[in-house]
Amino acid sequence: MPELTPSQTVGPYLRIGLDWADGPDVVPSGGVTIGGTVYDGAGAPITDAMVETWQADPQGRFPHPLSGGTDFRGFGRSCTDGTGRWEVHTLLPGALPGEAPHLDVSVFARGLLDRVVTRIYLPEPGDDPVLAAVPQERRHTLIAERVSETEYRFDIHLQGAQETVFFDF
Repeated sequence: MPELTPSQTVGPYLRIGLDWADGPDVVPSGGVTIGGTVYDGAGAPITDAMVETWQADPQGRFPHPLSGGTDFRGFGRSCTDGTGRWEVHTLLPGALPGEAPHLDVSVFARGLLDRVVTRIYLPEPGDDPVLAAVPQERRHTLIAERVSETEYRFDIHLQGAQETVFFDF
């Protein structure tokens, strides 16, 4: 009988080669910055995580020929820095049919067997069936805080009392 071995986690070297040379920009200039800090279960910043975002353009279209086409990239990637901070420079997403404007988010970090997936909603998101399915007392973990006219903060807690809501996919 073969010997069982432990599962492999993402590992501490995840970010090697994944940083983009042109930075975390979804758009080259203008727009807004959405970012925050990634924390572990003990509340310590994770300095080697990667956050990926995927979103619609301001008109609610994705950069795909079947959605009407757009030259908006819609995809951002940011590795955390030495303080656990991540950020992407983008445009505010438009609403999708039946859904509030949001960014889809994947987080990769050491110790995870697979990515975790969540959403970022803007303040006062309005009606959204996905957000409505989240228990009221946890919805705040999916809503970004407006810091200024062009900046939003969204901290990600992988575990613990402040754990961000993550979705099965």
